[in-house]
Amino acid sequence: MTSSPALDGRAALVTGASRGIGLATARALGEAGAAVCVTARDPAGVAAAVDRLTAAGIRAAGCVGSVADPAHLAACTERMMGEFGRLDILVNNAATNAPFGRLMDADPDVWRDAFAVNVEAPLRLTQLAWRAWMGEHGGAVVNVCTEGTHGVGPNVGAYGTSKAALVHLTRQLAGELAPAVRVNAVSPGLVRTEMARFVWESGEERIARALPLARIGEPEDVARAVLWLVSDAAEWVTGTDLVVDGGTRVRAAASRILG
Repeated sequence: MTSSPALDGRAALVTGASRGIGLATARALGEAGAAVCVTARDPAGVAAAVDRLTAAGIRAAGCVGSVADPAHLAACTERMMGEFGRLDILVNNAATNAPFGRLMDADPDVWRDAFAVNVEAPLRLTQLAWRAWMGEHGGAVVNVCTEGTHGVGPNVGAYGTSKAALVHLTRQLAGELAPAVRVNAVSPGLVRTEMARFVWESGEERIARALPLARIGEPEDVARAVLWLVSDAAEWVTGTDLVVDGGTRVRAAASRILG
């Protein structure tokens, strides 16, 4: 067993990594020694992310496109193999929370798009990584899910349902790809990201007071969890869903004690 999360000599692909949790994860993996390829839809965002990572001394590359496009996923895999010659770590972070609202009002086409991004893309990319490198050499996959899969909430039914499917996909793949590849999930609670700004911006202090750890999350909180899961320190961990939520699920007990 090792006590260091060092990733020297490995290469990682992180989707949805131009900002937020994805960018923080790419930086954490890079600072641990991995070469990193970041993907996102916005060319300027990808370029800026690569510049930031490179400025931090990280070997980085970018690949622009939507994870809903199978051709983009193939291009990302080809970029990894061409640029770094390997693909040891895959972090499926790209996601959409559309359609937002009541499920009775959900547009079926947008619903299908949500599953294409949140469920189908992680499966396709894992298949590509397996065929390109991991099947023969091993590796680690982390799917970024959500603490919300453990309950329900207003207006996020499509997001929660698709992410619940991703949690199940994580467990299924963990069983199928073992022992060569470890597959795990990280489920963040409320994190200070642009995607979640509509939730935390107007009530951050109130929300923080209700959490046992007394603050909302930062992207780096989730990045550190991903780093541990893909490192050798977690070499006997697969098929798990690591919840990183500041104690959201235990806050009822905390309020009784503190009250």
